[in-house]
Amino acid sequence: MTAELRHRLADYLALRRGLGYALARDEKLLVQFIGWLEQHDRHMVTVDDAVTWVRLPDMAGPSWLRMRMQVVRGFAGYLHTLDPAHEVPPPGLVPARVGRAVSYLYSDTDIAALMAEAAALKSAMRQATIATLIGLLAVTGMRMGEVIGLDDTDFDPEHGLLTVRHAKLGKHRLLPLHPSTVTAVNGYRVMRDEAFPHPVSAALLISATGTRLLNYNVGQTFAKLARNAGLRPRSPGCRPCLHALRHTFAVNTLLDWYRDGGDVAARLPMLSTYLGHVAPANTYWYLEAAPELLAEAAHRLEHRAERGDRR
Repeated sequence: MTAELRHRLADYLALRRGLGYALARDEKLLVQFIGWLEQHDRHMVTVDDAVTWVRLPDMAGPSWLRMRMQVVRGFAGYLHTLDPAHEVPPPGLVPARVGRAVSYLYSDTDIAALMAEAAALKSAMRQATIATLIGLLAVTGMRMGEVIGLDDTDFDPEHGLLTVRHAKLGKHRLLPLHPSTVTAVNGYRVMRDEAFPHPVSAALLISATGTRLLNYNVGQTFAKLARNAGLRPRSPGCRPCLHALRHTFAVNTLLDWYRDGGDVAARLPMLSTYLGHVAPANTYWYLEAAPELLAEAAHRLEHRAERGDRR
C-alpha cells in the first residue's frame, strides 16, 4: 500500500505542477511523510498519524508546523477523493496562519536618499550598478532574483522592453519600460562596457569585478545604504529591504489608478501579469497593504454614495 501512496504522490505532484506550482518543498516533505508511514506500517492516512508526523521536529516554530500540516492536508484531500478511507485533517489542528507582515513602503524621498548613498560606495562601477538596480526595482516591481538574473540581451532599448526569463516557476514575461528608464539603463551599459570591453559575464548588471551579482552581497550593501540613509524599521515586521521596493511599486500603481478615477478591479489583472504573480490573490493583497490605499477606496465609496451610485 505504501508503494501505492508513492504512486499517488507522483500523480498528485504532476497534477499540481500542471497548474503552475513548483512544489519542491512539498515533494520533499511528502516523501518524508510517506517514509514515516512505511516505518510504522501504516497503509492509510489518518488524522492522528498526520498530527503526529507534523509535530515531529523538535523546537519547530508555529509557522513551520502550520506549513507541514498544510502540505499533508493537501495530499490527504487528494487521496480522499480517490479512496474515502483516507482521512483529511480538519482545519484548526495547528494554529491559524498569521497574516502577512505589513510591508515597508518607500517614499520618493526615501528612494532619493538610497540613491545618494549608493553614489558614495567605493568604486564607480559599484555605485552605478547598485543605483541602477535600485532604480529598476523601484520602477518595475521585479523580484530581486529576476533583476540579478537579467542578461544584457534581455534588455531591448529599441522597443523599450525587458524580458524576464528567471521568474517564479520558470515563467517568462515582457516588461515595457518608461523612456527615462531606457535612457538610464543605456547609460549604465555604456559605463559597464567601457570598464569591461571583454565581458566576464553575460549579466546586465555586474559586480565591481565584472561578474553576475550575488543576492546575499547586494542585500548586505542595501542594508548598509538604508541605515546610512536614516531608514529605520517601523515595527518588528516592517523593515526596509530590497523586496519592499516591489511592494512600493505595486501600491503606488494602485494609488495612481484610484486617483485617476479608473476601474481598479478591471486593471488588477494587468498588474498581476506585470508583477508575475501566479495567483491573482497575491495582487489583491496590496489593496489592504497600505493605509493610503484604504483611504482612496473609502474616498471613492463616499463619492459614489453622494451620487447615489449603488453599483
